[in-house]
Amino acid sequence: MFRGHFEHAIDAKGRTSLPARFRDVLDAAWGSGSPDGALRPKPPAPASEVCLILTPALFDPCLHCYPLRAWEELEAKIAALPQFEPNVVAFRRKYLSAAVECELDKQGRILVPPSLREHADLHKEVLWAGMGATAELWSKERWKAAQTMSEAELASFKAAIAEQFRL
Repeated sequence: MFRGHFEHAIDAKGRTSLPARFRDVLDAAWGSGSPDGALRPKPPAPASEVCLILTPALFDPCLHCYPLRAWEELEAKIAALPQFEPNVVAFRRKYLSAAVECELDKQGRILVPPSLREHADLHKEVLWAGMGATAELWSKERWKAAQTMSEAELASFKAAIAEQFRL
C-alpha cells in the first residue's frame, strides 16, 4: 500500500523521483510490472524495469499513479462495462486514453509527459500522496490549497466521514 506524503523536485525535463517507500511497495507487492504481469524473480530487477501508469485525475488538479498490474485490473473492470453507455464512453476518453506508461530510470525517477505536467501544474516542487493501492502526484502549492477547508466544509466533512465509517 502507498502511504504518506513525500515532497520532491521535478526538473525542467519533467523528471521526478518516486519516493523510496513507494519503490519498496512496487518491489514487494507488484514486482517489475512486466507486460505479462509476472512478478520478477529475486533479487529485485533494476528500477528501469518498473512500469507505472500516470493519468490525469478527473476531479482534481493532480495525476493518478498506478502500478501496471493495478492499472490492468482497472482496465479489465472498465472493459466489462456497457461499451456504448455515454458516461462509460466519456470516462474512457478522459481517463483511459490520457494514460501514459512511465518507466523508472536507474535513479528511481519517472518522466512526466508535458501534457500531464500541464494538467497538474507541476513545476519545481511536487508532492506524492499515498492513496492505498495507488498514489497521486500534485504540485506542492495545489496540494496545500486542496487541503484547506473552511469551518463549514470541515464540519460537513466530519459528518460525512462519521456516517460513511459508522463512527
